[in-house]
Amino acid sequence: MTSTANALPGTTAAGEPSGAPAVRMADDDRKRKGGGDGGPGTAVITKTKPQTKKPSMYRVLILNDDYSPMEFVVHVLERFFGKDHEAATRIMLHVHHHGIGECGIYTYEVAETKVTQVMDFARKHQHPLQCVMEKK
Repeated sequence: MTSTANALPGTTAAGEPSGAPAVRMADDDRKRKGGGDGGPGTAVITKTKPQTKKPSMYRVLILNDDYSPMEFVVHVLERFFGKDHEAATRIMLHVHHHGIGECGIYTYEVAETKVTQVMDFARKHQHPLQCVMEKK
């Protein structure tokens, strides 16, 4: 048995610094808490697969009016929607006969941009052409 009288100044009887807590874990406790001995612990690693969903799509539509020239509508379809002359003419005639025609289907941001571009272009050229978008 060791007495505190034989301990060095500033240490306890166990040889630890006197300011350090004198808490010792039993080997069983150390193993349960993940080990303090540097040995392998038990850990569960889970991989979470990110849940992605397709963005909502929007139809961009041109509305018929009695004032915008047919050639102007064809030009808009070619310029802003990348249609060839034949497809643009077909869409323009559909708008003329049915009052509305689909220019394309896009994500929200793209559809919104195209509507804004067409409306600004029509106003700049003093045409009342209307372009809208609707959720598909």
